Parts: sequence; structure tokens; C-alpha cells
Amino acid sequence: MAQGIKLERARFCCLICLDLLNDPVTVPCSHSYCMSCIKDHLDKEDDEGIYSCPQCAQTFTQRPVLMKNDMLAFVVEQLKKTEVQAAPAELCYAGPEDVACDVCRGKKLKAVKSCLQCFASYCDEHIQTHYEVGPLKKHKLVEASAKIQESICTRHQEVMKLFCRTDQCCICYLCSKDDHKGHDKVSAAAERGEKQKELGSTRKKIQQRIQEKEKVVRLFLQEEDSVNRSAENALKNTEKIFLELLRIIEAGVSDIKEKIKSRQKSEAGRFRKVREKAEQEIVGLRRKEAELEKLSLAEDHTYFLLNYSSLSRLSKSQDPPSVTVRRMRYFEKVTVALTEAKDKLQLVYGDECAKIIKTITGTDLSPSNPFREPTTRPDFLQYACQITLDGNTANTHLLLSKENRKVVFTSEEQEYADHPERFAFSWQVLSRESLTGRCYWEVERSGKGVLVAVAYKSISRAGNFRQGVFGLNENSWALDCFQNSCEFRHSNKKTSIPGMWSSRVGVYLDHSAGILSFYSVSDTMTLLHRVQTTFTQPLYAGLWLSDGASALLSKMR
Repeated sequence: MAQGIKLERARFCCLICLDLLNDPVTVPCSHSYCMSCIKDHLDKEDDEGIYSCPQCAQTFTQRPVLMKNDMLAFVVEQLKKTEVQAAPAELCYAGPEDVACDVCRGKKLKAVKSCLQCFASYCDEHIQTHYEVGPLKKHKLVEASAKIQESICTRHQEVMKLFCRTDQCCICYLCSKDDHKGHDKVSAAAERGEKQKELGSTRKKIQQRIQEKEKVVRLFLQEEDSVNRSAENALKNTEKIFLELLRIIEAGVSDIKEKIKSRQKSEAGRFRKVREKAEQEIVGLRRKEAELEKLSLAEDHTYFLLNYSSLSRLSKSQDPPSVTVRRMRYFEKVTVALTEAKDKLQLVYGDECAKIIKTITGTDLSPSNPFREPTTRPDFLQYACQITLDGNTANTHLLLSKENRKVVFTSEEQEYADHPERFAFSWQVLSRESLTGRCYWEVERSGKGVLVAVAYKSISRAGNFRQGVFGLNENSWALDCFQNSCEFRHSNKKTSIPGMWSSRVGVYLDHSAGILSFYSVSDTMTLLHRVQTTFTQPLYAGLWLSDGASALLSKMR
């Protein structure tokens, strides 16, 4: 029987104190409570003259007579004794996360109950007085808690058994008659019942959301597995295919070398025997040479190999005149043909690699051959990027407009908020976007002086003049455009660029290749200066303006 009662322990708990029933009594609606708990509940309802059951909310016009339930009291007592006997000895001592008995001396035992009247916690041994001593039986016992003081009103030192719905807080009986007089008040148990319903609904929503998220997680796991398997297969196939290509190239190299040596041997032997040729053979040999030259320029390797033997075969030599002639050089053309083939293969390989990368990434990261630099404006526009200026970096003498693409120097300081990235002393601003890979943008300048620059984000914002101004330090590269003349600056070194140039400046950056180029943009693209270096950080576009100057980052089409 004890085991059966243990399994149904929740059925023998008071809804008000949430502990096992102490002196259980039954109200007319058949629900049972601790004697002291239900008395306190009914005492609070004396003022209204309407009484209710905390569990089912049934109302009574007269204060209900409390009937002691002896059978229920017996079962609860047996259950308490069973729980005490069933507790294993090794769990009696309080651990770091347990509530210790306040009465034990030396090594403290683990508390099993806390008393809301004594404001103390007790182990199995020291709690027995609360079950046996008459006055202590009326005390309210709850599960052992280290936060029992939280249930006590700090003002009146009373247990907070009520809940004020007006102020949404727990209060004691004295608070209800004082600060919360006239407020909407209910018992803590009744409010707990309402909140319990809301809690159930919330838990259902959480459980439903957990199920939905778990389904999503399963789908993502499946996709991850699919991606990993597909990538592994692609890596294997990539290596396999490129090894096959290498073997084909190696076989081609071996074949060409063999044919060169064979031809070298045959031609050398023929010229050792026939050193002089008839004059009438010269025309035929030159025609044959022209055909061989045309064949050497053929792009189709198969066509080259299929026609090489027939075209290179020489007709039988006639009796040569007694004239000494020089040897003709045939194998220099092989080098020329190989060089041309290499250039063509390199271009084809670059285009195909760009297609493969586009297939992998889903975006055209390299719209044209990576081995070929842009030359025309349409070529540059393939790498066009939309750049906006970062207002947090702008000096107070710079005014931004047109969606932060235009900047104008103003003698009146702007009331910008303080920001650690703002240039304090130099009249300049950086872009919001970082620049990596291949990028191209254009700046339309007007007025006296404009610096079109790129810089690392680590460039000084409030240091000395040399540390912060574009082109005067190792962290920036700048084209100084003063009216119609230009000058390139880096690390305080200046390179003059003579000539009259357009007001539109194009900037081309290939970050990984370490290429930075400035162009004068008009009907044609005129290179002003080109830098070949190694960039160690992402770059940002920058502009510096003198008094009366303005600059606009063009919208690229």
C-alpha cells in the first residue's frame, strides 16, 4: 500500500500550501485542505461575507463547517512515515545545492521541510516536533527552500498569502488592510490556479515550437549531410579530372618531344646527305614552309596532328646545283606555336575556372577571365560596386548628402555626435563598405582639391597630421587631384602625374592580386597610376576635401 500511495503523492497535497495535508479537513464541495490553510483562507473572506473553495471556486453564502477527515489524515501520516523511511542514508547530508537543516550541529543534514512560521528549515529528525507538538502542528510546512525569506513580507514579517491583482504583487494580510486597501485581492492559491492555466497554455506553445524547431533541425542536418557528401564527391572528382588533364598534357608533351627528336634526327640526316638543293626546289620548299607556318598557327590541336605528317613530308629532291645553302631552322616555330598554345590554354582555363567558381558559389565572383585585367570601361563596370560614405567617420567640416554618396566641404562645423571612428583633424571620410576581391568605383570631383584614396580601417583618427591624412602613411594610398593636375601619394612619397585630366576618376582594386589603379575617365580609360603591392587588410574607399571642394560617388550602371 505504501508504494501505491507514493505513486499518487500529489493527490494528498493541499492546493493552498502545496504540501502534504496537515490535519486534513473537507469543505462541502468535497475538496480537502490543511486545517490552518483553509481557516486562513476563510478568515480573509469574512469581510465580504461570501466564501469560496480555492480549487473549484464554488461559493457559499455561509462560512462552511470544516469536517475533519480521519481516514485522509491516517493515509497522509502513513505516507510521511514511508517517505522518511524510504530516504537512503547517503542522501541525508546536505550537499552544496541542498538546503541544510537550521537545527543540526556539526555536519548538517539535508532539510526536507521549511516552516513559514518559524522561518527555518528542518531535516527528517527535527521536523518531527512539528508533527507531534500541538502548537507546532498549526504551522505551515512547505518543501525545503533556501529562499523561504522571499515568501515573508519585509515590512510586517508575515507570510505573503495574498496576491494583489491591481499591483501584480504578493502581499501579506496586513498589507491588504493598509497599502492595498480597496484593491483587487485574491489568495495566492487562487492566483496560482489562474496562472497555472496560463502556464499550461504557454507550455503547450513552447512544446509545439520545440517540435517545429526540431523538425527544422532535422531538415538542416539532412541538408548538411547532403552538402558534405556532395562536396566530398566534388573534391574527389575535381582531383580525378585534373589528374586526367595532367596526364593528357604530359602525354601531349611526351608526344611532341618525341616528334621533335624524330624530326630532328630525320632532318639532320637528310641535310647531311643533301647539302645543296636545286633552285627550282626553292619555290616548292617555300610554299611548303608557308603551309607549315599556317598549320603551326592552327588552334585545333587534333587538326594540327592529323595534317602535320602529310604537310611536313617533303618531295623527293632533284639533283641539286653546286650551290651551298644554309640550313633552315624549323624548331623555332615549335616554340612559337607552344607559346601561342600556352596563352590560349591559359585564357580558356581562366574562363572555365570562372564558370566553375560561379557554379560553386551561385554568384559570378569573377565575371571575366582572372588572368586578364580590364581595359575598357565596360570591362571595369563588370566589377562595379555601390559605395556609400560612413557618417561616423566624417570630419565635422564635411556634409554628407544624396544617400551618403556626396560630400561637401563646409566652413561651418556640423554637430555630429562623438564617435571613436570620426576623423578629428583631417577633412576626410571613409566608406561604410569594406573592399576585397575585385572592385571598381568612380568619383566625380569639383572645386579645388580632392584626394581619392583607399585606406585600412586602422588608419589614425586623432593622431598627428602624418598618421591620419590619406597618402602620408603606410595605411593609405591616395590620388591628389588639384584642379586639373594629379599626384600619387603613399608613405609620404609623392609621384607627379603630368597632364590635364578629367574630373571623373575611376579606381580599380584587385585586392588578392595587390593591384590598385587610378584612371581618368572620359571617352576612354587613361591610366594615371598603378600600384602593385600586398594588401594585408580589407580596404575602405576614402575622400579628403579642401575648402570649396565636393565629391560624388557615382551610381554605377
